[in-house]
Amino acid sequence: MVRMKKRIALLHRKTTETDIRLRLNIDGSGNYSVSTGIRFLDHMLELFARHGGFDLELAARGDLDVDQHHTVEDLGIVLGQAVREALGDKKGINRAGYFVMPMDETLALAAIDLSGRAYLVLNAPIKVRSVGDLQTELLEDFFHGFATSAAANVHLRIAYGRSSHHAVEALFKAFARALRFACSKDARLKRQLPSTKGLL
Repeated sequence: MVRMKKRIALLHRKTTETDIRLRLNIDGSGNYSVSTGIRFLDHMLELFARHGGFDLELAARGDLDVDQHHTVEDLGIVLGQAVREALGDKKGINRAGYFVMPMDETLALAAIDLSGRAYLVLNAPIKVRSVGDLQTELLEDFFHGFATSAAANVHLRIAYGRSSHHAVEALFKAFARALRFACSKDARLKRQLPSTKGLL
C-alpha cells in the first residue's frame, strides 16, 4: 500500500497592513474556519473550501479602517502561495480544470491551469459597488493575487445573471470546483509531471 504524501500548507504572512494565518489541506473534506473581518468574503471562502473539498483554516486581520484593498489582495496572495506549496512537485496532478456553475438565473465559468505561469482573465461585470460588505472591484485584486502566487492561469467569467450576490457566489463555486479538479491526482500518471517541459 502506497501512502499519499499529505498535501498541506501552513503559512503566516505579516506586513504593516495585514496579519494572515492560513492552513490548507488540498485533500480535505470541505471543513473550514474563516475570519477575515469582511463577512461576505468569509462566506465566499467558506464556499471555496466546501465546493473545493479543501480544509481551510484562515484568520486575517487587516487595516480595514483604511480600506478593504490590502486585506482582500493579501488573502488572494496567501491562498495562492498555500496552493502552490501544498501541491509540492505537482507530479500526478491533473494540472488543469474547468467548471460551469449555475446558480438560479446566473451562470459562472472558471478554467484553471497550474502551469507555472501567472495570468488572470476576469470577465465579471457586476452592477453594484458592493455585495454585502465586500467591495466588488476588489474581486480582481483577490484573483490576481491568487494567480500570481499560485503561478496559475486563471480565467473567470460571469456569463449572465440578475443577482450580483448570485454572480459572485457562482464565481467562487466555479473557481473552487475547477481548482479541485486541477489539484486532483490521476492514478495512471502518478509518477509523471503533467508537462513535456519537465518543469512546472
